[in-house]
Amino acid sequence: MAADAQHRRSPCIHPSILNADFANLAREISRISTADAVHVDVMDNHFVPNLTLGLPVVESIRKTTDLPLDIHLMIEDPDIWAPQYAELGCESVTFHAEAAKAPVRLARELHAQQAQAAMALKPATGIEPYLDMLGELDMLLMMTVEPGFGGQAFLDLVLPKIRRARRAVDDLGGQIAIQVDGGINAETILRAADAGADTFVAGSAVYSAEDPDAAIADLRALLAR
Repeated sequence: MAADAQHRRSPCIHPSILNADFANLAREISRISTADAVHVDVMDNHFVPNLTLGLPVVESIRKTTDLPLDIHLMIEDPDIWAPQYAELGCESVTFHAEAAKAPVRLARELHAQQAQAAMALKPATGIEPYLDMLGELDMLLMMTVEPGFGGQAFLDLVLPKIRRARRAVDDLGGQIAIQVDGGINAETILRAADAGADTFVAGSAVYSAEDPDAAIADLRALLAR
């Protein structure tokens, strides 16, 4: 890792409820009580070829948990929809660079709603066009699979991009979180961490376990070595 690693954020685990039982979301979220946040994947069957949930369900989730909500919008027109998730009291809202028409304005609108602003990049989307706006963000999400479905294999080809992002974030003081999402498990989390990620979305690795909270503890233990 870089020499200034001591200035980085502490690792965070954000389990994705995409792999949870949607018929019992309140119970499923109670099974990850030790998580740093609940990662909620919102898909519209347009930006990605899958349909999950939207504002009404997220509003219900907000009422069932005090854990921070990390909303990942894989949708068209995030400029319109993202601020509405912030209005619900979601602590962090992520929009995709490929979908946002005015990402700087959108990040500032999210901040105006007292939410953290995050931007996601698909595996093939370069970070270089967005370096000048990193200071507008609280978190940068690097997709390590193609967005749309859980259970995919981690794409190591994203690791060099994570390293470039880490250098850029460190140049700004290291306070912007670098999140990875897709294929994160006990076999891949250290590769992502070594590249510079500090916030880890784990879906199958957590919810396929008999005890999701124990699975979170296992991932934390790996990062602590």
